[in-house]
Amino acid sequence: MPPAIHLTDVRSLVGKEIGVSKWIIVDQTMIDRFAEATDDHQFIHTDPARAAAETPFGGTIAHGFLSLSLLSAMNYDCLPRVIEQTMGINYGFDKVRFMAPVKSGAKVRGRFTMADARFRGAGMLMVTYNVTVDIEGERKPALTANWITIIQFDPRDRPADE
Repeated sequence: MPPAIHLTDVRSLVGKEIGVSKWIIVDQTMIDRFAEATDDHQFIHTDPARAAAETPFGGTIAHGFLSLSLLSAMNYDCLPRVIEQTMGINYGFDKVRFMAPVKSGAKVRGRFTMADARFRGAGMLMVTYNVTVDIEGERKPALTANWITIIQFDPRDRPADE
């Protein structure tokens, strides 16, 4: 568990890599469960024999959105918790690029650099991360993204100088 920080410390992290998550194995069971949840059963994800025979991947690959969805777990694994935070909100993405396929059985991890942190309203801090999802042993990452989140906090905890 990463160390906790105070709201007053967040903006000092802008421009810094602040977390690298543990490796997560993306196995066929995870891929199949994601296919069930999203009703995306394209053979490149769910049919290992056909994917090996008919694609350049040598087998099945994870859905790009599965790799993207793992950012939540990666976030909880490696980013510092803000002590004053009452709730975190996923605000969305400005840019997502799927760079390389994640083959079934591969390990992935998230790498988070804080790109921006600015107060919005009395009790919200909008934080933007530049995120890369690495694939173990691969030169190219699975994806890159600009992820925007909101840290909700009691307005009475807002730093006086902001």
